Amino acid sequence: MSERFDCHYCRDPLHGKKYVQKEGRHCCVKCFEKFCANTCAECRKPIGADSKELHFKNRYWHDSCFRCFKCYTSLVNEPFMLKENNKVWCSKCTTLEEAPRCKGCLKPIVAGDQNVEYKKTVWHKDCFTCSQCKQVIGTASFFPKGDEIYCVSCHEHKFAKTCVKCKNAITSGGVSYEDRPYHAECFVCATCTKKLGGQRFTAVEDMFYCVDCYKNFVAKKCGSCKNPITGFGRGSNVVSYEGRSWHDYCFNCKKCSIPLANKRFVFQNEQVYCPDCAKKL
Repeated sequence: MSERFDCHYCRDPLHGKKYVQKEGRHCCVKCFEKFCANTCAECRKPIGADSKELHFKNRYWHDSCFRCFKCYTSLVNEPFMLKENNKVWCSKCTTLEEAPRCKGCLKPIVAGDQNVEYKKTVWHKDCFTCSQCKQVIGTASFFPKGDEIYCVSCHEHKFAKTCVKCKNAITSGGVSYEDRPYHAECFVCATCTKKLGGQRFTAVEDMFYCVDCYKNFVAKKCGSCKNPITGFGRGSNVVSYEGRSWHDYCFNCKKCSIPLANKRFVFQNEQVYCPDCAKKL
């Protein structure tokens, strides 16, 4: 009598049948799938005796289930990465998923892509566009305004002040006088064209003059000392009478030299006299 050769679990005879040996025990295919087979990490079904099994770090898959979670490419004999929830990823999808995202198109920026980075935010070069005209800025100059990005031209038209003199936009620097903006190179002396930013000057009927040019070409001459009345330093106070002007310290009686600024005086024969001296003339 031949020795019995039965399934370890159901005791059905295995002579002439397909069976599986597992941990020193013999079992029929049906019992193997019921009691011994590993469960596929992807489809959650048993991996039968007729299936090709793949395993990694105590996890098991049907070979047909061992695909990239993102692109579904088969990863049999391919490099892969096991990520959260036992999902396997191909190397390409792993790179794309971990790559920084373009703020413009929200797609990943991978090695070799031309990009622009500003304040820890990154764009594809062709996605870095002006918020106003939508033209590509790329690596050219730009102006940030809140969450918006503007090319130089649109920023000038939308935000920049306009120079009172040349009517062009002031993109940087500039000078302000009486709340009126000028380019530094436009705010100059009307006579010698010297730049007046940060310098003493005098404004006369919307024209600006440096101290020297104002003295030499514009300022009225004192009726007494004949020197220019500049309004700077000593002599900043002026006495005017019938189209003539004097430094306040020069406005004295011609005869007795008494100061007459803010006092009564007599103007006679192109000269200034105090009332007492005028009586003696």
